[in-house]
Amino acid sequence: MPHLQSRSLRVYADSLEYLDQTRLPQTETWVRCSSPDEWQTAVKSLAIRGAPLIGLSAAFVLAQYAAQHPGRENEWQRVSDRLRATRPTAVNLMYCLDAMEACFSQGPAALSERATALFEEDRELCLRMAKYGADLLAEGERVLTHCNTGALATAGVGTAIGALAVAKKRGLTLHVYVNETRPLLQGGRLTAWEMADLDIPYQLIADSMAASLMAAGKVDKVMVGADRICANGDFANKVGTYMLAVVANYHQVPFYVVAPYTTVDPACATGDDIPIEQRDAAEIRGATGAFGDIVWAPENAPVWNPSFDVTPASLVTGWVLDTGVFDKAAIARGEHCR
Repeated sequence: MPHLQSRSLRVYADSLEYLDQTRLPQTETWVRCSSPDEWQTAVKSLAIRGAPLIGLSAAFVLAQYAAQHPGRENEWQRVSDRLRATRPTAVNLMYCLDAMEACFSQGPAALSERATALFEEDRELCLRMAKYGADLLAEGERVLTHCNTGALATAGVGTAIGALAVAKKRGLTLHVYVNETRPLLQGGRLTAWEMADLDIPYQLIADSMAASLMAAGKVDKVMVGADRICANGDFANKVGTYMLAVVANYHQVPFYVVAPYTTVDPACATGDDIPIEQRDAAEIRGATGAFGDIVWAPENAPVWNPSFDVTPASLVTGWVLDTGVFDKAAIARGEHCR
């Protein structure tokens, strides 16, 4: 039996199992991960994904490595550095590894305890922010979301989808529009799957359809997650979020970002300081690997394929954290960084 379990992660004494998110929604396949190398491969392929889950799984991988190599703190540090470099945009990874490194002098048992505490903390953070997010929703509202922000991406109920899940439990009837979302169509594959699992009515749309939907007056709110929130309120999220915020602003549709405090990076002044990862050009030229082998563009077509974009704070209606809902004035005062 696992020591800890979430919707997409099982923690054992000497290994992890993750729900391979590249195989959803067709199959639920659990894969064993017993080394830092295996973890890096899974994260880079997006088999393990979601900013909170990436950080938490890294913490357990590091703790288990330390238990297998006791008394070798310098090597633990090298492993931590490798894990840290795997996903430079998502700051939750840095938060978790900073917490783990602070325990190095106390030995492997302390690392295991710290990783467990981080896991339990994320569950609680998810529930808090989900409740705040649900407070913003009303009966019958139509909510547009982007990428995947549910239980698949966290240890708990999720961030933006967590708010929808809590609203559903309160008895609210909602309708959710799901952007399909690149890379790897994470909205179409994962969020649609979670909406069905939560029994929340939804419709899947291509990202480029959001403007027409808002122009038709069919969207009441937009709720998205985040991979890093800056000191000034700018935030990075899956590519396409910035475009969504611009369109929402034009159509005067409230736009909310939902994330835990572990996603806030006070040391990052503005969105210009966020490193943006580039992904494989093959994802734009066609579908490969778990999605088959269909190429629809010229084989040598030049490609620009960033994983994330940055949404300016000026386009955000509110920041929903586990500590409360912050408006632009509160962000300007730095209250989200405390």
